[in-house]
Amino acid sequence: MAQHSTFTIHRSPHPHSDEERAAILANPGFGSHFTDHMVVIDYEEGKGWHNHRVVPYAPFSVEPASMVLHYGQAIFEGLKAYRHADGEIVTFRPTANAARFQSSADRMAMPRLSEEDFIDSIKELVTIDQEWVPQPGGEECLYLRPFMFATENGLGVHPAKKFTYVLIASPAGAYFSEGGIKPVTVWVSHEYVRACPGGTGAAKFAGNYAASLAAQDAASKQGCDQVLWLDAIKRENIEEMGGMNAMFVAQDGDDVTVITPALSGSLLPGITRDSLKTVVSDLGYTMEERVITFTELTDRVAKGEITEAFACGTAAVINPIGSFKSRDGEFTVNDGQSGAITMQLRETLTGIQRGERPDSHHWLYKLV
Repeated sequence: MAQHSTFTIHRSPHPHSDEERAAILANPGFGSHFTDHMVVIDYEEGKGWHNHRVVPYAPFSVEPASMVLHYGQAIFEGLKAYRHADGEIVTFRPTANAARFQSSADRMAMPRLSEEDFIDSIKELVTIDQEWVPQPGGEECLYLRPFMFATENGLGVHPAKKFTYVLIASPAGAYFSEGGIKPVTVWVSHEYVRACPGGTGAAKFAGNYAASLAAQDAASKQGCDQVLWLDAIKRENIEEMGGMNAMFVAQDGDDVTVITPALSGSLLPGITRDSLKTVVSDLGYTMEERVITFTELTDRVAKGEITEAFACGTAAVINPIGSFKSRDGEFTVNDGQSGAITMQLRETLTGIQRGERPDSHHWLYKLV
């Protein structure tokens, strides 16, 4: 049986007042405010993970020669804590996040953090900062950001021997504004690629996101909200979106098929993506995980065979796609509106997360 580590607790001497916290929770936005504490665990080769602690949220001190600043060994995860109507606070599939965090660490030559330490860190932080978890009844939640980075000092190019794991938390409002869920416009990038076979695309590695920023800027200049990445070799196979996976709904009468690009080693194995594969089957629809080209998408939308498109990820859960722009032109899907199947999938998955629908797959994990 795996051993659970003991966390020392250092409470903040200056936590937010009830009034300050209430004002933040009334309009938290996303990633703009942070709770009073964070978890920190240290690693050193030969000593392993040690010094498990909950401390006041505060800045770090790093030396200019810290290897993360030069060679970028940094990975992260993203998950949420939800308050249910019965008062319980839960999270969604944390063991899947723990496993992906380990896989990312393997790819980036970083030490694995045990599943027990990963989940215990979440329990410790959410317990001490539980007043930051928004009330039930809406889409508000407490967003959790675990991350790990190299802390060894030196300019030699080699895997670091010292690392720090940190968990911070940020109250998050509804991802969509008061206008409700609005389909996004996507720019199909032919100039840039996100990753290539044998690269780091399957890891939740900080550098992957840094490399996406120029393409995201190009998309914004085209009046688009998101980037759709194509494969690095042919520039034809659809891979994923900027930080989210992509899915497409094909309909033939009453038959519904949901298509998502197969994992190729160069796209992220999203946990929302994986969960939706199960939800699709639960609803009686067909799930196809395969190569889908941008040409196929264009042709089948024009023929009325693909009727909906959406992106999926932790932040928005499901984000409808209304139109695609590329160097070759523009086309809309479902007249630029949110599709019925898309919204059914979204309502089903968010209903499970918020305790409003049965958790038949035992995805929820009680924290408090």
